[in-house]
Amino acid sequence: MITKAEWKKIRGSLPNPDQIMLSIKGDAAHQMTVRWRTDLTVENGYALYRKAGTENWEKADAFIHTIHTDMDDSNLFFADMTGLDAGCEYEYTCGNDEFRSDVFKFKTPKENLDKFSFLCVSDVQAGDAEPPADYSVLNSVLKKILSDHPECDFILTAGDNTNCGQTDIQWTGLFEGLKGIIESKPIMFCMGNHDDIGFSSYFTKEDKYYSEYAEYFTNQLWGSYEHNGPKDRPIANHAFDYGNAHFCMTGTSGYEEMNDWLIEQAENSDKTWKFATHHFPINYAGPCLECDDTYPAMRDGMEKYDIVFSGHEHTFSRSLPRRNEGLYDKPSEGTIHYNLGSSHRNPPGTRAVPKVWNVKSYCHEEELSMYAIVDIDGDKCTLTTYIEDEKVVDYCVIDKKSDTIFPVDLAPVYNQTRLKFKGYDLGICVRKTLPQNIDGNWYIPIGQLISFIGGDVERTEGKIKIGVYGKTSEFTENSATVVTQDGEYEMEAPCLRLKEGQLFAPMHGFCKNLRMQAYYYEHNNFITIESNTEAIPMPHQP
Repeated sequence: MITKAEWKKIRGSLPNPDQIMLSIKGDAAHQMTVRWRTDLTVENGYALYRKAGTENWEKADAFIHTIHTDMDDSNLFFADMTGLDAGCEYEYTCGNDEFRSDVFKFKTPKENLDKFSFLCVSDVQAGDAEPPADYSVLNSVLKKILSDHPECDFILTAGDNTNCGQTDIQWTGLFEGLKGIIESKPIMFCMGNHDDIGFSSYFTKEDKYYSEYAEYFTNQLWGSYEHNGPKDRPIANHAFDYGNAHFCMTGTSGYEEMNDWLIEQAENSDKTWKFATHHFPINYAGPCLECDDTYPAMRDGMEKYDIVFSGHEHTFSRSLPRRNEGLYDKPSEGTIHYNLGSSHRNPPGTRAVPKVWNVKSYCHEEELSMYAIVDIDGDKCTLTTYIEDEKVVDYCVIDKKSDTIFPVDLAPVYNQTRLKFKGYDLGICVRKTLPQNIDGNWYIPIGQLISFIGGDVERTEGKIKIGVYGKTSEFTENSATVVTQDGEYEMEAPCLRLKEGQLFAPMHGFCKNLRMQAYYYEHNNFITIESNTEAIPMPHQP
């Protein structure tokens, strides 16, 4: 392990300002916040700023937030440059009388802005908790993106900004990777599981690593964002406005509090567009149907927003508008969940499969960065997602005025009720034994479903015994009693012999012992089964 003294020589704090970062705080048209770092010998600081082309500097005194890390102790400075004119270019420098930064430039948005663009990235983490935590690839990638898309006013992340966010090595690596970019383009960080406090080594612990207070993330950005989130989780949750849009950035724990906060923020905002970020997608691209941590605890809050940007899966998907378990065609009818792939040539995602709730999915197998450009033009929002070589992964236009999404991709509506498992269509496996509704109860062919999953099926006269995920259940024709390894229980209706001589069971009673859940999507006419406590074969989190 590198020593503290050795680390200081590499990327440790010095009297000269470094890690300079712009952020949106307050009224973006009239205020910009700058953050920088020095060593502990520097005990005061301020920013000087002026409209480009003018002579007189304005002064913004900074407040100091001292941070003690595993490798270095530093002073972080935060200065709010206020009284700015809308739609103008400014230049600034930060430090004190003795130690100062170079002069950088930024632009303020126009008053009552309803046309702007921003860059959305996710999962830019690199390396581990040991040196060098090399983010140089990220630096070159972002500079190329912004060169190709200079219209982007700021950068929005969807989490996992670092790979082991409780270490100074990672954060200094990240800021080195953002050098030459965030001094002029504000960056708005969403926290991911890798950014949370976790353990001393992310990679050697099996317990949940994102359930604690995000101390390091919070300390790094203490004065960069508004303290307008849930009181006990500042910075990890924060909101800001830009033009005609409201943004809510959410953390990785405290879902009930975040849900209430999301609802409050949405109901109190009169902006045309409402966006949220949450690192974990509530609708996974991989084998599981939903994120058990996030969903349904945050569903009510998320469904107040037009789009929720997420990451985590290192692969891409765009959902149909979704609300209250239903999938819809019109943007006014639900929330679009937009799950981005990795933006830093990280290990590619291989778990993107066509899901019933997705209008578009893309298995991000190229070792190239993925990113999205979001263009707002009044009532229209255009989302274009690219692979680093400018290959378009997805394109769509959401039009609030006409209540349409273009290109037109309609949610699947089936003439006959279809059966799915974790979003996978059983298709040919049950083409002659589709679910049936009898006296208000949905019945499903249990032997065929368990065979599709890969479980054990034992058929005897008038009975069927199944085994899956360590649970056994025995169902009997014309009986509502189920015999399990733990005893008996009663279903809502008896088993029936129906199509093709197969034994059908009422779906909710079938799911009970197996710790599964079943949903019927009326609009689309399909049933999907999901194991909500599954230990096998749930994927490891990236």
